[in-house]
Order: sequence, then C-alpha cells, then structure tokens
Amino acid sequence: MTENCNVAARLSRTARLIPSALAIAEPEGRARPGQARSYRAITFAELDDQTERIACGLLRWGVEPGMRLVLAVPFGTDFIRLTFGLLKAGIVPVLVDPGMGRKNLVRCLEAAAPDGFVAIPTAHAIRMVLRSKFPHARWNVTFGRRWFWGGATVEQILQRGENPDPLPSRSSEDDAAVIFTTGSTGPPKGVRYTHGIFNHQIDLIRDRYQIRPGSRDLACFPLFGLFDAVMGVTSIIPDMDPTRPADVNPERILEAVEQWEIDQAFGSPALWNTVTRWCTRTGNRLPTLRRVLSAGAPVPPSVLSALRECIHPEANIYTPYGATESLPIASIESREVLDETAEVSREGGGTCVGTRFPSIEWKVIAIDDGPLATLDEVREVPRGEIGELMVTGPVVTRQYVTRTEQNALHKVRDGDRIWHRMGDVGYLDDRDRFWFCGRKAHRVQTAAGTLYTVPCEAIFNDHPAVHRSALVGIGPARNQQPVLIVEPLPEARPTTPEATERLLAALRELAARHPHTQSISDIRIHPSKLPVDIRHNSKIFREQLAEWAVEG
Repeated sequence: MTENCNVAARLSRTARLIPSALAIAEPEGRARPGQARSYRAITFAELDDQTERIACGLLRWGVEPGMRLVLAVPFGTDFIRLTFGLLKAGIVPVLVDPGMGRKNLVRCLEAAAPDGFVAIPTAHAIRMVLRSKFPHARWNVTFGRRWFWGGATVEQILQRGENPDPLPSRSSEDDAAVIFTTGSTGPPKGVRYTHGIFNHQIDLIRDRYQIRPGSRDLACFPLFGLFDAVMGVTSIIPDMDPTRPADVNPERILEAVEQWEIDQAFGSPALWNTVTRWCTRTGNRLPTLRRVLSAGAPVPPSVLSALRECIHPEANIYTPYGATESLPIASIESREVLDETAEVSREGGGTCVGTRFPSIEWKVIAIDDGPLATLDEVREVPRGEIGELMVTGPVVTRQYVTRTEQNALHKVRDGDRIWHRMGDVGYLDDRDRFWFCGRKAHRVQTAAGTLYTVPCEAIFNDHPAVHRSALVGIGPARNQQPVLIVEPLPEARPTTPEATERLLAALRELAARHPHTQSISDIRIHPSKLPVDIRHNSKIFREQLAEWAVEG
C-alpha cells in the first residue's frame, strides 16, 4: 500500500498523541481594565475533527482532489482549520498576501486559474464584479454571511462532512499549495508546493531548532502557525494585523506572552524592532521566551542585541534564511552574529546568514542576468568572491505555475534535480557560510564598477540618526548613478534645512571613509517611511525608490 504523504495527515497523528492539548488560542473581544483577555481555544482533537469534516464536506459537495481554491480568509483559527481541511481533501489552496494591492492581487488570482474561492463576503463581492477573470471558479464557499453569489457556506460544508469518510491519499509529488512571492523584485509569482516539500520543511525546522510538542508559540506569521499545528505546538495568535507587523502594538505582544507563558515566537525583523524599542523605553521584558525566530530580511545586530536584553538570558534567537521558492536554506544564531559577524557586516562585509540546513546544497556562481538551462552552463566562483547563490535540495520548489517564463531565469536542470537561482548575491567564506550582499536585481552598475546594496547601506545604517537606507541606481545599466535614500529614526528626523544639511554632510563623510562607498555622493532624505513588502514589512521596495529618485 502506498504511503499517504499528505502533510495534513501529520495533524491527525498529533491529535492521536495529544488529543486534549491546546492547539490554537486567539483573542476574542476586548479585555476589560484589570482583567485578562478572553481567548477562543481549540484542542488538537477538535481541530483534527473539524478539518476532517471540512475535507469530507468539500468532497461530498463535488470538489475534486487537485482542484485549486483561493483561500481568502484572515489569519486565525479559521484560516488554519480551512487550510488543513483543503489539504486533507487533496485540494490545492492558493495563498496570496492580501496587502499586495488590488491590481497585483487580481492579476495573481487570475493567473492561478482557480476552480473556486473559500473567502470572506468582501472577496466574493469583488470576485462577482470581476467574474470574467475567473471563468472556472464554480466551487465557491463563503466564510461568514453569504449574499447573492450562491455556492455554500463553511457551516454548510461542515454539516455535509458529518461522519467523515476515508480521505484520499496523496503522494509526495502531488500538488499541495500555490503560494505567491511578495513581489519585492518584480510582479509576484505563483510557486508550486508539493506535499513532499512541506513535509521536508517541517522536519528541517523541527530538528534544527529542537522544537518539541508542548511549546507555546506566538504565531505572528501565518505559515508558521500552520507548522505549529503539525509539530504539536500551541499557536497563540496575538492581537495584531499580520500584514502590518511593523505597526504591532507591543503591549498586546507582552499581554499574550505573559498570559500564556509563551516560550517561542516567530516574527519579522520589523516586528521585533518595534517591540524591542518599546521594551527598551518602558523597561518591560519577555522573560518566558526561550526560542525566537525572525525572517523575511536581515535582522540588524542592534535589534538582536536589544531583543537579547528583553528575553530569557539563555534563550536562542535564530534568523533562518530562504525564499518562498526555497526555504529553509540556512540559519545563524544571535550570539554568533553579535560576537563575530556583526563587526564584519558593519564595515560592509555583507550579512552572514549562517550555515546550510542538512540536505541543502549550494553554489555561488558568476552573476548572469540571462537564463542558465543546465548545470553545464554554470560557472562557480571562488570562495570570497561575490556571485549569485543557487541551491538544491528537497525543500527547493521546481517551478512557477504563474509567470512561467520566469522558470528559465530561475531554474537550472541537473539531471533529475532542479537548482534554484535565489536572485541573491553574496559570497561563501572558508567555513561555508553565506554572506548576503543584496538582490541581484538591485545591484548598481556604474561606469567604475558594481555596487551591492547591503555592504554599502551598512556604512550609512551605522549612523546613530539612521533607521535604514536604500541604495538605488538611476540611468542606463553599466552607467548608473548611485543614489542613497535615507529614512532617519523618527526622533532624529531633521526638521530644518540646516539640520538636514548637517545630516547629509555627516553621511557624505562616512561614504568617503570606505572604498566601496566613496562613489556615493548623491544622498537624499526620504520624506516618510521607505516602502516595504507587505509580508514582513522589512524588504525595501527599491524599484519604487528608484522611480522616486528620478522624479525628484
């Protein structure tokens, strides 16, 4: 008998082992002064039962394994149970960040050619207005009150799924989900995930970070909330908008951590920057946290240092590295950063993302903006030389299912294996650690040579008045003019022309001290916050800033 590799089967195994353990808790209503906030809670047995009913109800209704259904429901208990319900039925959820903007959102969903939507009423209303773009969307389920668009409600699906039948088996190569990239370097692309990839991801994350059943995780990122459920970890969902982690209310984070004695948390660098600045200012601490993960962009050493002061002294802070197309790839712990690599980064040596996960292979190859069809066309560069990172392994996705022309630019065939070109540039050191120097698409090609964003920006980000900066190039390729755009810290933003000129003069002086930044003389203060990605609020949209620089 063929083994069932459906990743959602892991939830059922967890439920059999710890049925009464808490799976998810999320806040409901507002807490009264002096009282603990009330939470909606669900056990692993209850979560497994509800997801079985959703899966069986969808299949009895007529949805077939392999069909694609867009999942447009806010992150929380219902998002998690609907995701696992779809997965258990062998249905492929299409996951898109709702904050990417209406135009990108519609384009992504249209390109995914969904067979239906599982969505809130607002999303269904928009679907009806644009129904010509979704000609195959017959199977539509409403989460909430259904109006004029027909289909079924989630409650009706649950009723259909009472007394569930055996569910279909899935192989490791069967489609599990379509997940869209953030679009931080071009239009978002739909990535094909298989059940095998999800299973390998879970194993690698669990083993590297020694995650065990019984932990309580502050789930500030939806994908990690799904991983929690299959690792026997309780997801405590904080009172925050997961599409705007930089704007999180730190008091709500503290409240959840204290009330639930949370020992693990996953959040973007922007979230931890907000939380640690508040903790430093107020003296509050998060002493129960023993394991913190942060990903989505390099975590500044200053944030790691401040975070270490806020949590348990023996806690570990990990910064896993990867991309939607391939994750996890590498990881580093905060002590290694603060004790060793941060000083190199501060001087423009790039950001060390650490060592590879087991089963991951990588190469740094000569930078090439064109396609590389096979490994024979690849030229590997020596250690210490900057090039483009390419990776292969069981968590590396094999193809895009939308914007498929991008497969030629990112996928390299090696017999039966596929290597993924990360689009990141950097170098390997003599300990086989990768040092990230920025995105290939963001390098600035001047007449005098190439400038890489992360090494250059590090020089300016070290100034005490600077929150972050972005290097962009304007003009034709290989003859670009470098422009550095700066976002000061809120409390250090200059308010007069004289103060602005003093800050710019100090930054030009910094540039002149370092060989790799001496050619940067055009430095500008951005009038507001730099534009960032909607998933982590950390990746800077340099393409938008380049347009701003040209217009300015």
